[in-house]
Amino acid sequence: MATATANPPRYETYVSAIQGQPLPLAYIDMDLLDANAQALCQRAGPYPLRLATKSLRCVSLLRYVLKRYPGFRGLMTYSAAEAALLAEAGFNDLLIAYPTMEPRDIKACLPSIQTGKRIIFMVDHPDQLRLLQKHAEAGVTTISVCVDLDLSTHFPLLHFGVFRSPLRQPKDLVPLLDTLRQCHLLQLEGLMGYEGQIAGVPDHLPHSKIYSLFVRFLKKRSAKEAFARRVETVEFLRKAGFPLSFVNGGGTGSVDVTRRDPSVTEITVGSGLYSPTLFDHFRDFKYAPAAGFVLPVVRQARPHIYACSGGGYIASGPIHVDKQPQPFMPGGLTLFKILGAGEVQTSLRAPEELQLGQPIFFRHAKAGELLERFNEVHLLRGGKVEQVVKTYRGEGWCFF
Repeated sequence: MATATANPPRYETYVSAIQGQPLPLAYIDMDLLDANAQALCQRAGPYPLRLATKSLRCVSLLRYVLKRYPGFRGLMTYSAAEAALLAEAGFNDLLIAYPTMEPRDIKACLPSIQTGKRIIFMVDHPDQLRLLQKHAEAGVTTISVCVDLDLSTHFPLLHFGVFRSPLRQPKDLVPLLDTLRQCHLLQLEGLMGYEGQIAGVPDHLPHSKIYSLFVRFLKKRSAKEAFARRVETVEFLRKAGFPLSFVNGGGTGSVDVTRRDPSVTEITVGSGLYSPTLFDHFRDFKYAPAAGFVLPVVRQARPHIYACSGGGYIASGPIHVDKQPQPFMPGGLTLFKILGAGEVQTSLRAPEELQLGQPIFFRHAKAGELLERFNEVHLLRGGKVEQVVKTYRGEGWCFF
């Protein structure tokens, strides 16, 4: 198992670090983030890691990771408007992970492209190409594109993966390539195939051993089938006259699996740097819980029943209990199933007495989504607040 090595956090140390800070607040333990970054680079080996911005959502932290760790090269953004702003902020090599049909956002990227910045648009339909060609003509510039290949696997009675793109087989690309040949200002640079069913599905649940075995079986079968399609598609594009400068794959949960695919040239990661609760139950790696938020205890409703201000920061995806934030420190705290994490207050059951005003540390279920709730994030190092920096929200950035 690949494990991030760092001293585990202690409640008293964290309480001392944030003493006097207004609550609620979000924090990143930079010692643990460093340990996670080193573990990810070690897992990736010689493969460069593209940093997923949606998992960090903080300009200062994006700069920090890219500067400190040479294994990270380039960004994968989740919005074209975001890519435009990051290019203006000095970043380069920006792969937009999802297609856009917003003319305003495409136009916002053009000035940076005209000055030589590398911004690559994702495509999976001819209409997306036609729109990009129209803007390339208006801006008198060449626009780079990347094809999104769907790597989900169809098993009998089961679709294993996400419904990401209509392009599943090399033959599915023919209409797209026919249109691309007519778009003289568009250049095909890359192929992305995201194996989300391998990278994002926990496979080592402590109370569901049979289910975990089943998921690992599906992952193994899926990887073999999906990777073969990615290899075949890369070769198909080469023979069609479209040599690629990069092939992107993977995610935090699949780094050491994705690197076995000979067609892949780079791997995307992001969530592993923060290591939210959804990444607690993977068999092949263990990262340190670097990110969280702090709520103050503001009332005691009954003996051993307390309430904190705020906390209803529910993660996206299918509705399930694992999308709730979880109390982290002090130990032994639990949410109420009939209440969950609340919009204005979050009720907790505590085995020991808590004090009004006492800070309670929580972890979010997903990575970057937490920072959509805070204008600032406190960066901790060595048991102290090293710096307070703006999140995307604090920058005034909101994309979806």
